[in-house]
Amino acid sequence: MVAVLFSEAVKKITRKAGLSLKEVDLIGSHGQTIQHLPIKQKMFGKTVHATMQIGNPSVIAKLTGIVTVGDFRVGDIAVGGTGAPLIPLFDFLMFRSSKFNRALLNIGGIANITILPKKCTISDVFAFDTGPGNMIVDGLMQHFYNKSFDKNGSIALKGKILPLLENHLVQHLYFKTKPPKSTGRESFGNEFIRAILRKSRREKKEDVITTATELTALSIYLSYLKFVRPTIKLDELLVSGGGVHNRYIMQALRRYFDRVNIRAFDELNFSSDAKEAICFAVLANETISGNPGNVPGATGAKKQTILGTICLP
Repeated sequence: MVAVLFSEAVKKITRKAGLSLKEVDLIGSHGQTIQHLPIKQKMFGKTVHATMQIGNPSVIAKLTGIVTVGDFRVGDIAVGGTGAPLIPLFDFLMFRSSKFNRALLNIGGIANITILPKKCTISDVFAFDTGPGNMIVDGLMQHFYNKSFDKNGSIALKGKILPLLENHLVQHLYFKTKPPKSTGRESFGNEFIRAILRKSRREKKEDVITTATELTALSIYLSYLKFVRPTIKLDELLVSGGGVHNRYIMQALRRYFDRVNIRAFDELNFSSDAKEAICFAVLANETISGNPGNVPGATGAKKQTILGTICLP
């Protein structure tokens, strides 16, 4: 069903662009992640990482008539990586600088950051998931207000930070784990949200939203202090993803990174919301061209490797 919906989306966006399906050379599909286990676990006598995305690329290829590349993450896992983050190659190709130490921060459900030292080569690039992006706030908004997200951060801007709750949340083991690392709903999904609700039963709901939103910005900054700042001092931070529209998050980032130039991705004439989609189109092209798509400094893989499954129509 997911692949059918993806196929319909391809047809709609192609029509909107004024193109026919025959004019589209290639589709790159991320898929929908339903399980991501970056910490090695024992299965069938083996110790392995694991990940699963639904939305079969073969179905997309058959329904659209377009060559489709998908299942990108498992190739990285096969050579010892965690399968995430995969955005760093795109960041390196498009945004490395000869003058600035630059970081690319994407705030989706999970927040991830790519570090591009000035004059870097691919081997200098490193990246990791900093922790929750919008995932926790979205879950709390659904619980308290029956809304899917906090539009523009308006609820967070009305509340206040709950210090005891914030101090408890920031003690999560993930924030202390050294990169390379990645995370997902297994760490910051429904179980984590239920724990927040148990600890904040008597608190105002807007204060809980504010505190959870603050956690996103604070965990990003603490990741910078612990794992980046000791070796690289950032000059510029470029922010994309849904979190860029949350005014509270952006204000908090500017509060923490007070001497770093923080800019939204849109200021570079790129869509903040479309960055990941563009990234996977680039990754699909790299796969078809026979080029590696992972960055070992981001995923912990033993080597660079070609990613993805190529599916013919």
